[in-house]
Amino acid sequence: MRRALLIVVAVAAVTAGSAAPAQKAQLTIYAAASLTNVFPQIDKGQRYSFGGSNTLAAQIQQGAPADVFASANMTLPAGLYAKKLCSKPVVFTRNTLVIAVPKANPAKLRSVYDLAHKGVKLVIAGPGVPVGSYTLQMLKNMNLSAKVLPNVVSRETDVREVLAKVALGEADAGFVYATDAKVDAGKVKVLKVPAWAQPKVQYGICVVSSSTHKADARKFINKVMSKTGQAKLRAAGFLPRKK
Repeated sequence: MRRALLIVVAVAAVTAGSAAPAQKAQLTIYAAASLTNVFPQIDKGQRYSFGGSNTLAAQIQQGAPADVFASANMTLPAGLYAKKLCSKPVVFTRNTLVIAVPKANPAKLRSVYDLAHKGVKLVIAGPGVPVGSYTLQMLKNMNLSAKVLPNVVSRETDVREVLAKVALGEADAGFVYATDAKVDAGKVKVLKVPAWAQPKVQYGICVVSSSTHKADARKFINKVMSKTGQAKLRAAGFLPRKK
């Protein structure tokens, strides 16, 4: 009787084990700093590494164990794709460039043209960082490069570092994305950049070729591209992607 009971228990344990669903992999998502608040809202179950897109792309080239790369531009993921280091990137959202100033606005700035005034302390992102490249493009579009760039006091590694300097009052102004300014709305105010001078700010996403969880990585991208994912991006201030 005892032996029969043991056999029944053993069979039940094996059956229960085989019926358990396969464990879904936790992905490592390398994503632009401007996505820090919204990506966990789309999928809180993943492991995120946020930073300057150029730094993240360089880490992927060096073999960093990422599954998905979400960049604040299309240039970086396209470069990885050309080297067969990621899948063909797709645009998943867009953004706009704005000028963030401290809430008190001690320099009394009213427009982008005021950034050329003597003594203004301007912070921008460094070379290669998407928001830094967009900033330089916008100033070039407005023929303001020679007048404004001499007032740059530091070049940061990502957009959140630019925002932090402004929010702490360590700079009179900084170029950030509209979505980042919205995150710190209590500490900064926004000066708009003319629509005609806006650079084309598109975000690209791809599966990293070295990923061992490609199927789950594709599911994550599908979630970002889904109706729900896109709604969360829009609620955070991002713009609808253009097909």
